[in-house]
Amino acid sequence: QVQLVESGGGYAQPGGSLNLSCTGSGIDLTAYNTVWYRQAPGFQREWVALVTKSGTPAYADPVKGRFTISRDTAKNTVHLEMNHSRPEDAAVYSCHVDQIWSQGAQVTVSS
Repeated sequence: QVQLVESGGGYAQPGGSLNLSCTGSGIDLTAYNTVWYRQAPGFQREWVALVTKSGTPAYADPVKGRFTISRDTAKNTVHLEMNHSRPEDAAVYSCHVDQIWSQGAQVTVSS
C-alpha cells in the first residue's frame, strides 16, 4: 500500500522548535517533489516548504529563515524542522507527494 506516514508535531512555546517527519511507504520520495502544507482553522491550506526530487529546497516567505526541510534518502523520509516558532505557525501540517497525502499532524504554538 502506497502511503505517507507522518510523525512529530505537538506543542511548542513561541520561539521554540518542533520537528515533523514524512516517511514514504511504497513510494520512492527521491522520484518526486515532497511538499509540506499547513492549514489553520478558518484559513486556506498553504504550502510551507518543499524539496524537489533532485534535493533542492524552497520555502514560503512566512517560514523562510526559520524552517528547514531536509531529506534522508536512506530512510525515505523528509523532515521539516521548525525553529523560532510563532503562534501563527499553529496549524495541521501535512506532507504531499504525487497526489498522496499524509494523515496530518497538529502543531500548537502557545505560551
